[in-house]
Parts: sequence; C-alpha cells; structure tokens
Amino acid sequence: MTERAHAAHAEGETGVWSGSWVAERLGVELAGDEALTGLLGLALRRNPKRAHLLVSNVLGKHVPQAPSVVYGHGVALGRRVRELLGAEAAEGAVVLGYAETATGLGHSVADGLGSAPYLHSTRRAVAGVARAGGFEESHSHATSHLLLPQDPALLAGDGPLVLVDDEFSTGNTVLNTIRALHERYPRKRYVVVALVDMRSPADAGRLDAFAGEIGARVDLVTTASGTVRLPPGVLEKGQELVARYEAPPVDPATEPTTEATTERTTEATSEARTERTAEATSIPASGPTGGSRGAASPGSVERVDLRWPHDVPDGGRHGFTAADRDRLESALPGMAARIADALPARARRVLVLGFEELMYAPLRLAQALEQAVGGDVDVRYSTTTRSPVLAVDDPGYAIRTRLVFPAHDDPADGPGERYAYNVAGAGFDAVIAVVDSAADTPALHAPDGLAARLAAHVPHVLLAVVPSYVPPASPAPQAPERPPMLPEPLRGPAFSSYAPDEVGWLLQDLSDVTLEAPTEEREEAIQSGGAHYAESLPVEYQPSEQYQELFHAALDSSAARLARAVGAVTEVVLTERSPRPVLVSLARAGTPVGVLMRRWARFRHGLDLPHYAVSIVRGRGIDANALRWLADHHDPADVVFVDGWTGKGAITRELAAALRDFEASDGVTGFDPEIAVLADPGSCVRTYGTRDDFLIPSACLNSTVSGLISRTVLRADLVGPHDFHGAKFYRELAGADLSPAFLDAVSARFPDVTESVDAHVKELLSADRTPTWEGWAAVERISEEYGIHDVNLVKPGVGETTRVMLRRVPWKVLARAGAGADLDHVRLLAEQRGVPVEEVADLPYTCVGLIHPQYTRGATGADGKAVTL
Repeated sequence: MTERAHAAHAEGETGVWSGSWVAERLGVELAGDEALTGLLGLALRRNPKRAHLLVSNVLGKHVPQAPSVVYGHGVALGRRVRELLGAEAAEGAVVLGYAETATGLGHSVADGLGSAPYLHSTRRAVAGVARAGGFEESHSHATSHLLLPQDPALLAGDGPLVLVDDEFSTGNTVLNTIRALHERYPRKRYVVVALVDMRSPADAGRLDAFAGEIGARVDLVTTASGTVRLPPGVLEKGQELVARYEAPPVDPATEPTTEATTERTTEATSEARTERTAEATSIPASGPTGGSRGAASPGSVERVDLRWPHDVPDGGRHGFTAADRDRLESALPGMAARIADALPARARRVLVLGFEELMYAPLRLAQALEQAVGGDVDVRYSTTTRSPVLAVDDPGYAIRTRLVFPAHDDPADGPGERYAYNVAGAGFDAVIAVVDSAADTPALHAPDGLAARLAAHVPHVLLAVVPSYVPPASPAPQAPERPPMLPEPLRGPAFSSYAPDEVGWLLQDLSDVTLEAPTEEREEAIQSGGAHYAESLPVEYQPSEQYQELFHAALDSSAARLARAVGAVTEVVLTERSPRPVLVSLARAGTPVGVLMRRWARFRHGLDLPHYAVSIVRGRGIDANALRWLADHHDPADVVFVDGWTGKGAITRELAAALRDFEASDGVTGFDPEIAVLADPGSCVRTYGTRDDFLIPSACLNSTVSGLISRTVLRADLVGPHDFHGAKFYRELAGADLSPAFLDAVSARFPDVTESVDAHVKELLSADRTPTWEGWAAVERISEEYGIHDVNLVKPGVGETTRVMLRRVPWKVLARAGAGADLDHVRLLAEQRGVPVEEVADLPYTCVGLIHPQYTRGATGADGKAVTL
C-alpha cells in the first residue's frame, strides 16, 4: 500500500468502510441512518476485555480530516439549534462543550448558533480560578470535569443551555451534567447536541423522563442516529482478537501455512511493523524560532510565530464571547499567511495537529490555512489525545498507526502516555503542531517527546504556540453575610460513642430521619444519574459471628503495625506542619485515625490537640460552613486534614478544589489541602505513616468501628445554606460497638513501637515523598482493561474494596497473587455475596474492588448475589 493510498483510506476515501475489519471479525453491526458508516469507523481499544470503539471521521480527533468538513459539521448543528430555539431564545443561549473530545465541536456549534457565549469543561485546574461546578463522565477513561468560567454569571442566566458532545451513547454524562448544573442554575430549557445518537432502546426514554422530573424541556439535535448491535460472545471474541494483535508477529517459516495462519501472519506482522514504526526512536527536535518557506530541513522542528492576539482566549476553558470571536476572525487570515510562508515550497499534504483540549484554535487555523493555500495544498486536521487505542494497518480499520509520547503539560493527574493517530505513514509533507504555552515544556522537546516523534515520520514539523489564557486577577471577593452563629460541634455521648474530648463533629444530627435504602436500589439510582450517593445511606451491614472473629484476629495481628503508622504520621505532622496542629478528620473513615493521632500526641508529647470531624462529598466538595466555623475558632494555617487511607486520590483532589473555591467565595486563606493519612498506597500525598496497602481493621466495619456514626449526608431538603452536612447516630447498635476496643487495642501498642517510629520518621523526613499518582494511573488502566470506563467504579486498596463489599453492588475483586491474611475478610464477604475473586499478577494494590459497571436490578440474581456479565 502506498502512503498516499494509506492516508486516503484513513479518511474514508478508498470506498472501504473503516469499520469493516472489526465488523467482520466480531460481528458488530451499526444499525440506523445510512450516514452512520460515513461518520463512524470502528477500532479496538488496547484492552482485551473491550469489544469495540466508535471512531468519528468528522470530529478531527483520531482521524485527520479536512478542516472545512470538521468545522462545517459543528456549524450546521449550531444552525439547527438556532432554528429549534427561534431567534429570540437563541440570543440568550449558552453553549457548553465536553472535554476533551468535544471542545472544538462545541465551539463550532456556538459559532453556528450565532452570538452565544461558549464554555467547555476541562480537566486542567487553573490556579486562581474558582470552580463554577463540575460533574462526572461515566464512559470516559478520565472522568472528572471542571467548569472554570472567568465570569461565573455565564452559567447563571435563565436562557437555554446547549450541551455538546461528540457521541450520545447512554445519556449518563448529560444527566449528570444537567442535574449538577440545575441544582445551582435552574433553567427551563436544555438542548443536547451530538454528532451521533447511539443510545440503545433501553436508554432512549430516560432523557424525557428526566426532563419531567426536573420540570424542564430537554431537546436532542444530532447529525445521525442508530445503535450498535453486538452478537453473543463479542467480549470473548474481542479478547482473542486483541490478544492476537498484541502478540509478537508470527514467523511463517516456523508455522504451518493455512488460510487462517496466513491471515494471522500477515495482519500480526503488519501490526508489529506499524507499532515499531510509530514508536521508533525519533530525530531530536531542533531549530530556531521563525523560518521561511523552504527553510526547514527534513526531520527538523521549527517554530512559527503566529502573533496570536493577546486579548483573544486560546479557547473556551474560561469562556469565549461574541467579541472574542470577532477579534479571532479578524486575526485568522494573517496567522494563516504566516503558517503558509513557513511551509516548505513543495509541501502538498499538510496536517494541522491540535493538542487534547486545544481543538478549536488549531481547527480555525487549519481552516484559514485551507482557504489561504487554495487547491495547491491538501490541508488536514486532527489532534492528540489521552485515549489509548489499538493500531492495525488494514484498509478496513479506523486507526492505522499511532505515535506514543509522554504528557507534556504537567497534568494534574500526573504523567502518562499520550497519542497521535493516523499521522505516521500518512504521507504528510509537513505537520503544524499547535499547542498552548502551558504545554510548551521540556517534555514536548525531549527525545521521546511529541516534537521528536513527529520529526521521525514527517519531513517538516512546525511548532505554533498559542498563549494559554489565564483570566486577569481580580480583588478577592468579600465574604458573604454569614448566619448569626454557627452551631457548636456535636460530641459524645449525645452524638457518637467517642468520649467528648476525643472529637467534635461539625455535623447536624439526622438520627430521626429515615435515610437508608437497599443497596441495590441505591446503586441503580447512582449509576443511572437519578441520585447522588450522599443523598441516602446504605442499610448498615450487620456482621456475622465469623466475620467479627476475622475482625478481632486482624486487629490482634495488625495493632502494632497500625500504632507504628499512627506514630509516624503524627510525628511528620508535628515536624513539618505545625507544632500544635488542629486535627480535622474527613468523616467518617478519617475519624478513628484522627482520634489515634490525638492520642499519640498526648502519649509522646503531652499535647492536647483539638480534633474535629467534617464532611466532604465527592462531586460536591467539603462542608463550607464547617470551614467557616474552623476559621472563626482557629488559625487555618494550623488545620491538618486527616483521612484513613488513599485509594486513587479522588478525595485528595476534591479537597484541593473545594478549598480553592472556598478561598474565592469567602476570601479566607491559609487552609492547606495536603491530607495526612495513615496509609498512602495510591502515592497521592506527602504526609503519611506508610505507603503499604494492608488491612486497617477500621475499614472492616461501618459505624460500629466509627463511633456509631453513619457516613455523611448532603440533601437539599435536609441541609440548608447555613447548616452543616448531616449524619446519623446509630444508638441502637451500642451492643455491637467496637469503636473503643479498636482505639484501645492500637493505643496499647504505642510504648512497644516508640523506637521503630523514631527510626521510620527519620527515614520519612529524609526521603523524597513527592506523590507519583501511580494509584490513579493503575485505576485508569484497570478501568480500561475490564471495560468499565468509569474510574468511580474502580475502588483500589483493601479499605476501598471492603467498602465496595459492604455498601455497593460488587462485580468482582482483583487480588494480588499471593496476598495473605489481609484479604481473609474480603474473601469471606465475597463468598457471602457470590462475588468472584480474581488473582492478578503485578497488581499495585493488595486488592481492587470493582463495582458492577452495568448495574440495574436485573444485574443481581433473585438471591441478591452479583451476576457475571
């Protein structure tokens, strides 16, 4: 196959459908509008348990496409939305696009709509910019979205909100978004826009039902619609297929030649050749700033100065207004001319390559370049991506080649691989790589970086850097008027079984409210987007006699290890954070740890440290009223937030984001977002007692090891704007309470571990404890490998796995091969609930719990036990 033919097919120009390779081998069928096969191809994720991936031919993400085609599809959708709304309503509309895939599509829809301002969600936190909200994307490898508008009023109007994504598959993302925004900024009308509507018949009615629930109108506008039909056994077939193409190429000289082996030999060898080509050692990037037509040498990397207007944002991360659009339109011809001048004279096929969320600016530059060069140059557009996809060099497969390179924008979730698809071997004479200035880092120019990867496969690489827009600093807002007096902390024995001096609960008592719901009902509501997990409580698990025996055995065997970790983390806090810290536990798992840290400080140093427990809720943040109470009574700089352990680090991120929001809203500074934990197996924090993933017995039980307090509750009808979050005190479980016994058993070992604590602390204080976020990376990998595609359903570590078994609908447990007694209680719970335990080699945690990824009540049998998909 020639490079030109290869490139043509990658864009659907050879007459061969780019989904035929997968369809023929897996029996997958796209059913629906005739336009579907023109809009979509098929590929496989690099994942043996994921059957297929829809690949858009017109989005400009994985498949290089003419920029006029990509932009035209978005603008056409925007015009249809304008017709639907009418001119008057369209003037008051706001457009919201999804990161990372639909940032450019959403912006194009806003252009077609008219003068509508545009905002896209982002996974890049920006210092000094407060969140206006956030939500979770259930079917993505990277799920958490932030909304960071420069003007918070952008989302506060009552006009229509237009939500834009590339694909409308289940509706979960849209439901999560609308629910989260409607709570803060209610409005009467929403319009959902996507290139394709691929919902199953079961999902088709959910949007209308949800609209009726919130009392708003929700319309849907798409280019085409259909569904994916999957035959029985498709997952197993996909697993075998991916395993074949991940395997080393077959040597035809040593294997008998049959029709089947010939096909495998040819295709597997082609795949291996493609992988080697795409990931070969590249020519180092070099070259001075500037350049002129024909000045570059083959394999070189040169900069082209766009002269991007200083007053035009690089995209919609912080909002993009009609005035911004006008200024950009005026500047585009000049920027395109500068790119054209820098191209080599003989370039006939050129790719403008955007960067992850930075899709719109490269798209418009590509479109302007397309117009500037006319028919002399074939201009294409695509972008890099976080999404891992298998590459197969076959005419009927959507992803022909891939380039792999490290992230180069210092992402908040840590380092990781990034990809550019269908670039290598596609016959491009030149590539213009467009990045923002935040991504113009040494990693971009490293020998294995994007610039060098491109230079290894394309004769001429131009680097165009767009200034990363950061909203100008503004004076800290005045603190809002506060209620006359916030309530004093709740204390035992009136609230909790802890002694009154052990902890003060900055919570309200909801003990008289019925909040419990069966686990199956809660799981169905949570995963369907119908309810947030903090709006109800699971029914308290009542341990069997056998399970309680395991708890006591675990406590006996681990008490000294726990005492050593408690002593170590407390000493690190006293040395590095504050000589008299105010311990603030994240209720409820952090509370026993906070009590033990307080006891160690008294035992070893004679200190009587204040200790409180506050609520933090994933997706909703920390209790702002609790922060106000703490700021009124203590120096925020002395506050040390305490938790039991880290899993993938979601709460660590939630706390950091919530404190930024609180500083912006109340003008109170000084709270340190660094959490102190007993165990940090996820490598998410600097302050910890150990990074080992071992059994912490307080994770084995619920309220009966946590002072008889429930997990915290946040529900609008129960928690007002001047209330603390709520929780229940289960007084009726006093006979089964093991909270004092747990604390006393660990405290009793303090004298035995003093010397080992001193030695361990000395090692910790001299070690490099910089978080690596390897736990988060492992969770993302497991999410993809097991076809879950929602990191919120992957719970790593012994403690989190135990929570899955006690509170959620478990699917399976992954256990590190050879894991011992630390998992006895997990194995017992798994046996009782009919959950398979799968041993896995090289698992970074002792175990990982997987919540059922497609939960409905039908996902459990009549006896309530989990069923395998």
